[in-house]
Parts: sequence; structure tokens; C-alpha cells
Amino acid sequence: MRSIVQRVKYAKVTVDNKVVGEIKEGIMALVGFGPKDDRKTMEYIADKLINLRVFEDENDKMNLSVSDIEGGILLIPNFTLYGDARKGRRPSYINGAEPSLAEKMYNEFVELMKASFKNVESGIFQTHMEVELLNDGPVTILLDSDKAF
Repeated sequence: MRSIVQRVKYAKVTVDNKVVGEIKEGIMALVGFGPKDDRKTMEYIADKLINLRVFEDENDKMNLSVSDIEGGILLIPNFTLYGDARKGRRPSYINGAEPSLAEKMYNEFVELMKASFKNVESGIFQTHMEVELLNDGPVTILLDSDKAF
């Protein structure tokens, strides 16, 4: 499982001109799934999202998590995180989970996050989404469960 995490002042996702998820200060996380991902990888990424210390404390040190600041988390499904552009000019997505499996994993991940954290919003799988955010910092972190175990 992979995630691109951005610290934001606000973020929202729109589908067909309708806002389907919106947060104020917090993190926006693009999430993608590989074919071997399981509950363990989802729990690993969920723990990281909730507890990553990317917000400043009173001494301007990044010591606080989204949980500490009582911020929000916006999850956006993004299969292109598994794009491989090493050969040619068009990325290959063969390393990502097949769409029906990825959708199942995304829905399970959203439920896991909602059970673990009170302010979780999400985009809609396999739709054209417009994501608007104000990156704060900028702070952008890459999480990859393949590098964790």
C-alpha cells in the first residue's frame, strides 16, 4: 500500500460538481493498493496517517500529529501511485491491485480509518474527482508499506 500525505490548511474533493469530502486543517492522503496488500498493511498505513508528527508544536518543531491537533483526514483513492514510468513514456500500472480488489481494499481502509479516527472524509473510488487543497509548508511524505516489513 502506498500513500502520498500532504499537510493541508484545507482540502476538499468534488465529484460531478458536488463536494463529497472536505476537511479543514489536517492531512490529505492519496492512497493506492497493491495486489498483496492486506489488513496488516492497511493498519500500518492507518497508524502512520493518524500519528505522523508533521504539525508544529509551540516551539515550531514538527512534534504533533493530526490526532494531537484534532484535525481532519481526507482519503483519496489513487491507482496511479503504482504507476511505473521507468520504461517508455506511458506509465504501466501492472503493479497495482486489479480494480475490483482495489475498490474492496479502499472501502475496507476507509472503514478502518473511520473506526480509528473521528474526522475522516473520503473520495469515491473509480470516479473522476477534482481535489482542491492548500498544502501547508509544503509538507509531503511518501508512505510505502513494502518498505516497512
